[in-house]
Amino acid sequence: MPGLINPGALWKIVRAGHPRARLRATRDGLTAVRLHLGAAAVETGLLDSLATGDATTAELARRLGAVDEELLTAFLRVAASVGLIGGGEGRPWRLTARGRAIVEDDLVRAGYEAFSGLHSAVYREMATLLRGGERRRDMAEHGALIARISQGFESLVMDALARTVAERRPRRVLDVGCGAGLELAVMLEAAPAAHGVGIDLDAEAADLAERTLRERGLSGRASVVRSDIRDPSARASGPLAEPFDVALLANVIYYLPMAERVPLLRDIAGLLNPGGLLFLVATVATPQFFSRHFDLLLRAQEGRMELTDADGLVSQLTEAGFVVDRPRPIAPGAPAVTVTATLPG
Repeated sequence: MPGLINPGALWKIVRAGHPRARLRATRDGLTAVRLHLGAAAVETGLLDSLATGDATTAELARRLGAVDEELLTAFLRVAASVGLIGGGEGRPWRLTARGRAIVEDDLVRAGYEAFSGLHSAVYREMATLLRGGERRRDMAEHGALIARISQGFESLVMDALARTVAERRPRRVLDVGCGAGLELAVMLEAAPAAHGVGIDLDAEAADLAERTLRERGLSGRASVVRSDIRDPSARASGPLAEPFDVALLANVIYYLPMAERVPLLRDIAGLLNPGGLLFLVATVATPQFFSRHFDLLLRAQEGRMELTDADGLVSQLTEAGFVVDRPRPIAPGAPAVTVTATLPG
């Protein structure tokens, strides 16, 4: 049987335009479609529904509140084609191992949610933004999601943080912008005699922190404050009134305009005992793709957010009154560093 593709026609395709770029565009496009498909499978409740048990299309329509069963069937077929679900063709739909990983691993789930929206919406709206359109509010509106997706970076600094806290044997530890509370929990576990305080402006993130502490049996040794560390009234009384021996500022400083960063660091210094330690974690400005992307995402927000380089962090900490150690990358090639800074005794 003769081939369906004429060699001459195939040669014309290869010679026309930029074949490698065409293949790359197709590959990237299909990856983007799979990403958004996974996000839709989360957002519609499809994966969570099948995690409770297999179901026919009609049963899924009832569970999901879908009124267009034909459209639902087409959606299910696409989800099955990439391995998120199985079944169909007269059999009940079921959750596959790939789909179950999204349900059971919150970092995987948060990845689909964040990269389909938070991290990519800025490019969909770039033309409008460049023409003076309204700035984005991702950082203000998606605090809980940012806290969840940040867990991927946080795991890379946990060992260093735990070692540092254990060596200091603090009586009180502070986590500024505590997010989901994972680092606060690590500090408390590394210093069994310590009491900890987490503070976060985002109420949903603070709720996550309280849940983390509760699940790890640490609620009795910690408090979570829903406030801004820069608010004098928050520092004047309550859990922040007594000084701390160790403070953590992880993945927070770049959410402030440059002019407000040294004052923030001075406010934290004011909460430390003489000789107290600040452990800072931050993505920094480098030529790498994620660093450039994150800097753009920050600059597209309301407020004057941006990344600084590692030397800039050192200068800001020094200006705030700290004695600063050399920044250390959290992993080879990663555009993020840890910095330890000590308040003079």
